[in-house]
Amino acid sequence: MLKQFLLLQSLLFLFNVVIVGGRLIGGGFSAEENPFTPKASLVRYWNKEIRSESPRSEFLISKASPLNAVDSATFSKLASTNSLPTRLPDFCSAANLFCFPDLDASLEKHDDDVKFSVYDQKNFTNYGNARAGGADSFKNYSKDNNVVTDSFRRYSRNAAGHDDKFTVYGENSNVVEENFNSYGTSGTGGVGDFTNYQNNVNNPTSRFTAYSDGGNGRSQTFKTYTHEANAGNGQSFTSYGKNGNGAPNEFASYGVSSNVIGSGFTNYGENGNAANDSFTSYGSDGNVPQNNFKNYGSSGNAAVDTFANYRDKANVGDDSFSSYAKDSNSQKVNFVNYGQSFNPGSETFTGYGKGAEGNKISFKTYTPNSTFKDYSKNGVAFAKYNVSTTANSLGDGKTVNKWIEPGKFFRESALKEGTVIPMPNIKDKMPKRSFLPRSIISKLPFATSKLGEIKKIFHAGENSTMEGIITDAVTECERPPSVGETKRCVGSAEDMIDFATSVLGRSVVLRTTENVAGSKQKVVVGKVNGINGGKLTKAVSCHQSLYPYLLYYCHSVPKVRVYEADLLELNSKTKINHGIAICHMDTSSWGPTHGAFIALGSKPGQIEVCHWIFENDMNWAIAD
Repeated sequence: MLKQFLLLQSLLFLFNVVIVGGRLIGGGFSAEENPFTPKASLVRYWNKEIRSESPRSEFLISKASPLNAVDSATFSKLASTNSLPTRLPDFCSAANLFCFPDLDASLEKHDDDVKFSVYDQKNFTNYGNARAGGADSFKNYSKDNNVVTDSFRRYSRNAAGHDDKFTVYGENSNVVEENFNSYGTSGTGGVGDFTNYQNNVNNPTSRFTAYSDGGNGRSQTFKTYTHEANAGNGQSFTSYGKNGNGAPNEFASYGVSSNVIGSGFTNYGENGNAANDSFTSYGSDGNVPQNNFKNYGSSGNAAVDTFANYRDKANVGDDSFSSYAKDSNSQKVNFVNYGQSFNPGSETFTGYGKGAEGNKISFKTYTPNSTFKDYSKNGVAFAKYNVSTTANSLGDGKTVNKWIEPGKFFRESALKEGTVIPMPNIKDKMPKRSFLPRSIISKLPFATSKLGEIKKIFHAGENSTMEGIITDAVTECERPPSVGETKRCVGSAEDMIDFATSVLGRSVVLRTTENVAGSKQKVVVGKVNGINGGKLTKAVSCHQSLYPYLLYYCHSVPKVRVYEADLLELNSKTKINHGIAICHMDTSSWGPTHGAFIALGSKPGQIEVCHWIFENDMNWAIAD
């Protein structure tokens, strides 16, 4: 007993903990906290690695893992034995991670009309099969959620006259993955209506596999689909309308004003009879939209396809049409105002209309930068082809790009008291997550050579949204640093402290912008303070990456100035925020197409470029 008591005393001394009134206190955490939690461990690590004159960052401490001492030890042991996948839902919940739920199969039968309101995270299997008539309505489904995953399997298969309506589906959510497998297969009549689907979503992904295959006269309508969405892994339509008969499909305002959205149409309308597809304002006003049509309308009979204002006013963007309308009969395809991009993109037509009979393909007011390989020379008409694209400008020679948000980049001279400046949207759009404790993260793989193991841990299936998220993050972290850059990706707060102190030394201060007030508004710059007297200095900036656990891309570049500034409301001049800005004084190694030069009208090496530290991003600097 005495031996155990002495061991406990030694541990408490090691952790700088004392017993007061029967409770443990000290070490930088309160009496109510267990000193063996990951958070308590992080507090001790800060006290050990950062010099005492530097204020402790409660902001960083708040990102610590919420695991208690028992769970931390349990999951650490599971990680060391490669057994975490067996407890993934528990692990994700306890550790505050970003994971897609594992949806169990559902064999529920619904014979009556059903309305689903404010509903989410559901697997619909064999739902609406062989229904005669009736209607199902999904309103405000999966709306305003952080992570959404829904699965519709064999939905409305073999139904007759069954209507499905998805209204305000998945809107304003963060990361959305929807799967429609064998939806409406062999259905007769009826309507599938998707309205306001996945609008304002940060990372949308939808997969329609064997959708309306073998359908007879079933109408599908997609209106205002993925409007103003951001960086989706894509919308995938595989074998959509294949072997269909007289099925009209309408894509209206699809992907409008979206940022880097990709769509794939594979075997769409293949072997269809009298199909009628309309793409109106598809990908318009978007930023780098990418669309792929493979074997679209192949071997179809008397189909009519219309592309009107397709990718109009978009920025760059790439489209690929492979074997489009190949071996078809009497196909009519009309491209009107196709690809009138804000900045030139590229279109590739391979095997377009090849082997077809009686087709009529019309291109009106079509953009340059297009490649036609092995396409049918007969029945293809080009009107006003190679019309030059037009750039939007301010009239002073400076090109304006709507995708460079006002205030995202600015000159150092703007950081003067009294200056009115536009503030970009600095709100964090990532899912809420926490760091993992070093005892766990040190046992998890993180390398492109280990992608298979990582996918297994986080239940990331082939071609899933999670697979893409994991692959993108790991690949970016392994990218070689740019000229003069020192970089590291960190998944624990301790690793971030190590990187920052290795670059700057142990006398450092961590700063972040106080809140998101003033976002997307004009604000007045209040009192400005230059860190280290406003002199050229070194700094470490850390930006979030999308990953299951909290992952930061931290990097240091030479020759920067760091500022902190009060931000005031435009009219009342009251303080609403306290922002952190970093100015890169040497931009000579930046690419000439960098958004900063487009926004500010200059070239690499000719100007300095400043930007704000966004919500939940961080800046480390040498202490004054």
